[in-house]
Amino acid sequence: MAKIKHIAIATQDAEKTAKFYTEVFGLQEIAKIDSPGASGYYLSDGDINVAILNFKKDEVAGTEYGKEFSGFHHIGFQVESLEEITAKLAGAGSIPRDDINRALGVGMDRSRHANVEVKYGGPDGVIIDVSETGWVGTSPLNR
Repeated sequence: MAKIKHIAIATQDAEKTAKFYTEVFGLQEIAKIDSPGASGYYLSDGDINVAILNFKKDEVAGTEYGKEFSGFHHIGFQVESLEEITAKLAGAGSIPRDDINRALGVGMDRSRHANVEVKYGGPDGVIIDVSETGWVGTSPLNR
């Protein structure tokens, strides 16, 4: 069974947002990130990775959001098999977000950017990350 292992929040002030989640909820800072596409923080409660992201490029954020968007951005599932989840997603009418995957340089060729192997579109415009290897600061899949 797939498990939710990652939630991403887009913000214009990553430091302030990360401080809120660490001080109020006790999440631990796992890493500070500064890539060409986004800067921010990875936080964790030991089971789930929470990315606080200030996007630098509209293409990386997804054109429906853009780099100025603030709020819930995407959700990540760790899966046992990318091939199996690809078939299930296709059967459900979900397609890879090739626009974002290209901007990040990821896709089904097993290349990775940070923690994600590939992004898909989900219902209601939600962006979905899928990963076999998981995210920094998360518990093992079979826990």
